[in-house]
Amino acid sequence: MARRPRRDPKAEALRRQGSLNRHPEAVQDELFRDHGFFDPRDLVQLKYEMLRRVEGEGRSVSGAARAFGFSRPSFYKAQRGFTREGLPGLLPKRRGPRGGHKLTETVLAFVDAERAADPALNPAALVGRIEERFGVRVHPRSLERALARRAKKAR
Repeated sequence: MARRPRRDPKAEALRRQGSLNRHPEAVQDELFRDHGFFDPRDLVQLKYEMLRRVEGEGRSVSGAARAFGFSRPSFYKAQRGFTREGLPGLLPKRRGPRGGHKLTETVLAFVDAERAADPALNPAALVGRIEERFGVRVHPRSLERALARRAKKAR
């Protein structure tokens, strides 16, 4: 029977936090190749060391970014994040919209009025009416979540 590969708890933790470097092989810095303490899979550690090399040791931005497997724009983004927030500023941010941007208060007020007129309306029927009235396509589950958030806030 074949043995399952052993799971790496640090890699799993980094993945859960969103800070696992997907390309550790791109890191060329000597400390990350030769020293066990420095982990090329840890994005936060990589970004911090890259910034330290430029700020503390006077290396060029281009050279440091290349040695750590980043682009120059990535260096400047990390620098801005670190300046603004310290170490937490080096953590990757979630991409995309941060909530129901289509389901505005106006749309939800319309939904409330429709449900008051006909309590039997389900989210699938309501999304059709939302699209018809506002020209916005919404998934029924998104509407359910938005209504649940409002109900929770009201309590």
